[in-house]
Amino acid sequence: MQGNFTTRLKRRLKNYRLGMALSEVKNFVLYTPKKINNLQRRFISLKPKRPFQGNVLLCYINKGFFLKPGEAVPNEHTNNWESLQIANTFRELGYQVDVISENNEHFVPAKHYAFFVGNRINFDRIAEFLNEDCVKILHIDTAHWLFHNTAEHRRLLALQQRRGFTLPTRRSLRPNLAIEHADYATILGNDFTIETYRYANKPMYRVPISTPALYPWPEDKDFGRSRKHFLWLSSAGFVHKGLDLVLEAFAEMPDYDLTVCGPLDEEKNFTRAYYDMLYQTPNVHTEGWIDIGSSRFLELAKNCIGVIYPTCSEGGGGSVISCMHAGLIPIVSREASVDVNESFGLVLKECSVNEIKASIKRIFNLSAQELERMARNAWDFARANHTKEKFAEEYRRVISAVMASPSNRESAVAKKATPGRLYQAAPSVSDTAVR
Repeated sequence: MQGNFTTRLKRRLKNYRLGMALSEVKNFVLYTPKKINNLQRRFISLKPKRPFQGNVLLCYINKGFFLKPGEAVPNEHTNNWESLQIANTFRELGYQVDVISENNEHFVPAKHYAFFVGNRINFDRIAEFLNEDCVKILHIDTAHWLFHNTAEHRRLLALQQRRGFTLPTRRSLRPNLAIEHADYATILGNDFTIETYRYANKPMYRVPISTPALYPWPEDKDFGRSRKHFLWLSSAGFVHKGLDLVLEAFAEMPDYDLTVCGPLDEEKNFTRAYYDMLYQTPNVHTEGWIDIGSSRFLELAKNCIGVIYPTCSEGGGGSVISCMHAGLIPIVSREASVDVNESFGLVLKECSVNEIKASIKRIFNLSAQELERMARNAWDFARANHTKEKFAEEYRRVISAVMASPSNRESAVAKKATPGRLYQAAPSVSDTAVR
């Protein structure tokens, strides 16, 4: 009885100014130290490796800058290592690099910066505080937010009409004006991603997305036996990334096997809606989240012939690249933003359930020799174009081209970029800055 009275008194008190004030004091005492020490609020300044040329502000993934001695760079996404390499590139060119998290909404620049590098998050806010002659470089790692969000909504609406239930958005991007505030942009994706930003008429340079791990060619793989086994591998945002379509396709194809790798615990709504296909369909094997650096991933890749990824919007398709490194044939949408041609993969045109089924059968009907040839071509392509070494080489080449532009010495306003050498993976990508 006493407990109920106390509870009601506390609830009533919260409606009055005194109660609100006490609640704010409590929150300040309990949570402010945690917020201050949170990784998103941490700041680190890295000294140059050559004579000092100026300061650079990097606003991107900062997890890799605060690792404990001996701790490996997390491999759940390529951006952890790539952020480290971006900083090292500028340090090698003589710049001191200040690093903050992309989610740090409290940081305000307090020094003169020669360059500012950031992704879509926080870019326009920070750009407003920078010195006028700072060169602002947007690091593009997704399609434009308007295209990206619209594409996801279309997928969710199609799901609703097709299956009769509604699922919430999972990959929505916060609106921003990053490209409008940028002087230049580096871009991880291919011509698909580039097209979503072309309206801004800013110089854009392709840089190849890296990969967290390299794998040897699977010499003893049985391509005849693996022809009926396929893999879906991705992070959260399952409707966005086409898992619903893939599950529906394989549910109608009992003679073909699908293995699902992703953080299913993060999307309870989806797993409830597709529980029967995920856990009660004999030819669907739900693995859950998997470390792509593990022996288990290599075991799955060895047993599968291809990766299927009908996503609706990406900035570089890192999971597909990892699978190609493991010798899998990619079956992807154009929106996966991975350069794929007929010598080593298939590009879906409409990403319908029927098209996915037809693509699976098309791969299955190829000879073992043809399957091995395509898989080897995919592996060779990934090795030639998507490694840490290639990213480092091309990123430095692009930054050097930007630094050499005469417009940088004159003004940071209305720049006209000097063409620089781009990552060239497909005939449609020229060796010049993309405009």
